[in-house]
Amino acid sequence: MANLLTAVRLALSIPVTLGFAYNEFLSGWVVLLLIVIACLTDFLDGKVARAKNTASARGQLFDHSTDFIFVTTGLAGCAFSGLINPYLPVLILIAFSQYVTDSYYLYKQKELRMSFLGRWNGILYFGPLLLLAFSAIKLGKDFEEFMELAGSIFAWILTGSTLLSIIDRSLAPLRDSE
Repeated sequence: MANLLTAVRLALSIPVTLGFAYNEFLSGWVVLLLIVIACLTDFLDGKVARAKNTASARGQLFDHSTDFIFVTTGLAGCAFSGLINPYLPVLILIAFSQYVTDSYYLYKQKELRMSFLGRWNGILYFGPLLLLAFSAIKLGKDFEEFMELAGSIFAWILTGSTLLSIIDRSLAPLRDSE
């Protein structure tokens, strides 16, 4: 059941990305609804896995990989349409690759090794998507412009925090060897 919830989020990545990249593809309300569903599945999949005693390292990798795909492609759609800077999706790709590589190959763990900043970034990457989806629901020009500005600023803040996370993770082996 938990993996099914995660799979729903994975399937939603395509319409959400296209909805941001081509605003005529889906209405703002539909994009917002799909993002809310994605957030709910992200919130529930781990709870379901723990409640049913089916939580596993593979399930965690599937969940985190799905989150990565969902937010990175959604934010790439936003960047394509000029709503956010193009650096954030690229930095998320680098940060996630580093996260997986460090966990499994550098630290030789059998599960993902989270960092404080990386964890919060992972959660907050949904923020610009929500703000920009709200901007597309046509509740007035001022509301739309405010939400677009808020989404863009949030994306820049996450660009900086993602860069910091990449640097922190790069320096972690040096700290761990002391």
